[in-house]
Amino acid sequence: MTTGKVWLVGAGPGDLGLLTVKAIETIREADIIVYDALIGDALFSLFPEGAETISVGKRSGNHTMPQEQIDKVLLEEALKGKKVVRLKGGDPFLFGRGGEELELLAEQGVPYEVVPGVTSPIAVPAYNGIPVTHRDYTSSLHIITGHKRKGSDDDIDYEALVRTEGTLVFLMGIARLPYICGGLLQAGMDPDMPAAVLQQGTTAGQKRVVATVGTLEEEVKRQGIETPAIIIVGKVCSLADAFAWYEKLPLAGSKVIVTRPRGMISGMAARLRKLGAEVLELPSIETKAREDQSELEAALDKISTYTWIVFTSPTGVRVFFDVLRKAGRDVRSLAGVKIAAIGTGTKKELSNRHLLVDFVPSIYDGKTLGRELAELVGEGNQILIPRAALGNEELVAALTKSGAGVTDIATYDTIDAAQDLVDEAALFEADKIDCAVFTSASTVRGFVTRNPELDFRLVRAACIGKQTRAAADSYGMKTFMAEEATMDSLTQLVIDMRKH
Repeated sequence: MTTGKVWLVGAGPGDLGLLTVKAIETIREADIIVYDALIGDALFSLFPEGAETISVGKRSGNHTMPQEQIDKVLLEEALKGKKVVRLKGGDPFLFGRGGEELELLAEQGVPYEVVPGVTSPIAVPAYNGIPVTHRDYTSSLHIITGHKRKGSDDDIDYEALVRTEGTLVFLMGIARLPYICGGLLQAGMDPDMPAAVLQQGTTAGQKRVVATVGTLEEEVKRQGIETPAIIIVGKVCSLADAFAWYEKLPLAGSKVIVTRPRGMISGMAARLRKLGAEVLELPSIETKAREDQSELEAALDKISTYTWIVFTSPTGVRVFFDVLRKAGRDVRSLAGVKIAAIGTGTKKELSNRHLLVDFVPSIYDGKTLGRELAELVGEGNQILIPRAALGNEELVAALTKSGAGVTDIATYDTIDAAQDLVDEAALFEADKIDCAVFTSASTVRGFVTRNPELDFRLVRAACIGKQTRAAADSYGMKTFMAEEATMDSLTQLVIDMRKH
């Protein structure tokens, strides 16, 4: 039997954009992913379909799987010939027990690699405007685990830390904040030394409390802090307000769910992330090309008899040209045929194939497309519509009423998408989600099917158009609609929704 391989991969501090290129490539090729609770929810979108996933749920003081069992799982799965990714928050070798997990693999001769991750003691202060080193303030950085093994004494040498006069970062120590501040003060640190607690840095839950070593405990009690959080002590903490940048982004602090089908989701997610949002890519529907494309193939055999081809989605374009190519044809077959597209996304998909669009409706929906295109066509015209099985009926009705002949062919199906990595209902119930973005009525229905126990009145729905909004309204969601049915307008809607 061929031995597999294990990759220890650092997932970074939470922001998907801070994952390294090598980490992304490694995750996408995995057969099995063993992951910690501290990885960001957004990373689940990178998990390949079909990969087995095992949550070991490691948080300070709460391990759902003992370390020894994790080590055993990595070994056993690799011996089965699998590509195993051990995904760990931050960096695997910085208080991540990465060395412990490699010991058994090395002993058994199992090959492995380590993919370093962006580490929180540097990244989290940076997202809070705190440079951990600065020539005018400090020349050293010291990273300390604040977590104490059960039954052991506190072995931190506070006097040595105070003598360094460097920046101190304590990880996993928020539960021991009184002891850490007390230890530093007892070792002679100035009570007025700037200090901060940084909560859930680089994610929507980011929050900072800046005070002094003498007042930090009291200030944290007053303002409240959720874990995970880090403690940072040093003169550089005084720069936080002056250098802060993350909270100035339009969507900083927002956590948004995007429900578009996999493969169409990344553009919208990228827009929102660039504006500061933490985005969970959780497709509520999937599109699947039909195996039997005989109807479309028959239409392609007489393509010259059609006056118009009407495309109602980017997926419809992709499926159409896949069938065209498999039939041994290319765009030259479409010479003389006019092309209509329902909106800018579909138009862009056609443009990628070097095709110009002859008609786009004033409002990007099936009803308007049918009504306005009907004014351009008449009796005797033949129209081909390759689209989803459950397409808008008003489109065909309007064109037929104009006297045109319509060939409406179902080339792909839209099905509900399942996912069990993120508990969406729990996030909405805990008021952790600012809004869910819906780009079609079918994405709304898929979301509802996947979350049958959710009180949909808790959902703030950003909808691309009237039909999408009507679907969301029917389930009692609090709905908002973009001015235009475009990704840019939908993005602006998410920004505007923060005011309501």
